[in-house]
Amino acid sequence: MSRASRRWTLKNHEWFKWVMKNPGTGIPYSLDTLAEASGCGRGLIEKLANGTQKTADVDDALSLVEALGVSVLNLFAPPATPNQVIPTTDLNQQKE
Repeated sequence: MSRASRRWTLKNHEWFKWVMKNPGTGIPYSLDTLAEASGCGRGLIEKLANGTQKTADVDDALSLVEALGVSVLNLFAPPATPNQVIPTTDLNQQKE
C-alpha cells in the first residue's frame, strides 16, 4: 500500500477543535496535552486544528481519535479507492 493511500482526510477542522474542547474523556485538551496523550506531534495537531493541513497518516488519525474518545469516522474520512469491489452476482436473482 502506498504512503499516499494511508492518509485520511480530516472532515472539518472546526469539529476537530470542538472535540478537543469536549472529548469523550471529559477533560479538554490543549495542543500540548493532546500531543502528549496521542503521541502525535504538536505541529500536526495545530495544523489540523487551524485547517492548514487536511490529512493525517492513518496511524496518527487513529491515535488522535483514541485519545479524544471518539470514532475515527466522526472526524476522518478514509481515502477513496478507485478499485472498489463490485459484486459479480445479483443477490436478488432466483435459482432456476
